[in-house]
Amino acid sequence: MRKFINITLVLAACVAMWSCSSEEDFTESIFDTNTPVVDNDAATAPFDQWLYDNFVVPYNTEIQYKFNFPASNLNFQLAPADYKKSQLLSHFIKYLFYDVYTKYGGEDFMKQYGPRIFHYIGSAAYSPTTGTETLGYASAGVKITLINVNNMKLWTEDNQYSPTDMFYLNKDQFHTMHHEFSHILHQTKSYPVSFGQVTPGSYDGRNWQDRDSVESHRLGFVTQYGSSATYEDFVETLSCTITDTDERWMNTIIDACLNGGVREGDKEQIYQLIENLEIEGLDDPSKPWNKFTVYKESMQNKNTKNYEETGRLVPSFHQADTKAQTDETLKFEKVAEYTSFREFLNGVELDTSDFDGGINAILKKIDIAKKWYSEKWGLDLYAIRREVRERQNRINEYVKENVTIYDYQ
Repeated sequence: MRKFINITLVLAACVAMWSCSSEEDFTESIFDTNTPVVDNDAATAPFDQWLYDNFVVPYNTEIQYKFNFPASNLNFQLAPADYKKSQLLSHFIKYLFYDVYTKYGGEDFMKQYGPRIFHYIGSAAYSPTTGTETLGYASAGVKITLINVNNMKLWTEDNQYSPTDMFYLNKDQFHTMHHEFSHILHQTKSYPVSFGQVTPGSYDGRNWQDRDSVESHRLGFVTQYGSSATYEDFVETLSCTITDTDERWMNTIIDACLNGGVREGDKEQIYQLIENLEIEGLDDPSKPWNKFTVYKESMQNKNTKNYEETGRLVPSFHQADTKAQTDETLKFEKVAEYTSFREFLNGVELDTSDFDGGINAILKKIDIAKKWYSEKWGLDLYAIRREVRERQNRINEYVKENVTIYDYQ
């Protein structure tokens, strides 16, 4: 009650002040109204002007590339973002993110739903308690913080971007951007309850980091972090669909089939997913998913020192990702060798158990997320992926024709 009375008194005072001054002419503002939007005397003025023209004016979005200590996460030891790399990243955000969603969502889409602040951090952010690396985070659907900006390669004519460079750009920045933007979208229009019902008993908000890629895919998640909570699983599914490379997707599919089982009808849907993702090379022997070995995993018992089978099958490309418990050692025994993905999938026996996971769960989740994207937002998830990939393939041409990297004045 007291709070209400205080508010009422303040409002009454404001009315009184207005009544007293309304009969007189307005005076000049006591504030400085002549301060320019961009300080032309600043050493960073040309870049600041570019940000104003390309983000503030069209989208009401601020790029905070200068180190903002109060806005940083004080749980980490962080460093400022490199000035020139901040410029390059800002151009990439416009070309690979804003322009893509504007093309498919309409001119007002990012004006209405886009983030209001991008905050750059130069260094990586590691947690000393969990041993995990934070790739970025969002605040209240308004600000997206991007980590590890200084790990980017600074583009030059003699040192242009390669597919490997784009892989790390996706991993460190753009996967985070699509992840956090998907949070903004589902906080505006809720995702279906049915999504969380696909693998309801497998989420672990406390110990998700203890799961490796093989275990996460077995349980029906596209990433380890996706297994932490339903809403993280949802946005990871969307972000991976957009930004994951062909190789990462094929690795996920093989993992999930090996350990999570393949049900009736899954094989047809797997080939449909590969077609939708526009993954080429199922008949190309040089592709890594067309030549791999499968191993049976055993773990050494720290008491008896004997090796005991874990029941997991590990493809050769994921051996390095497997995680043993402290003081225990893994051993791998070769059980099969494949010369093509088709040979592998044709040889997988159908699973008739009641296990809710594996490739069947991933297929269901992608389908639910895709329909939500279309029905709630009018966006085609696979078209967004295609557009992003095509632009990434042209990234060197774009930089050469459109990007100016400013030095300090």
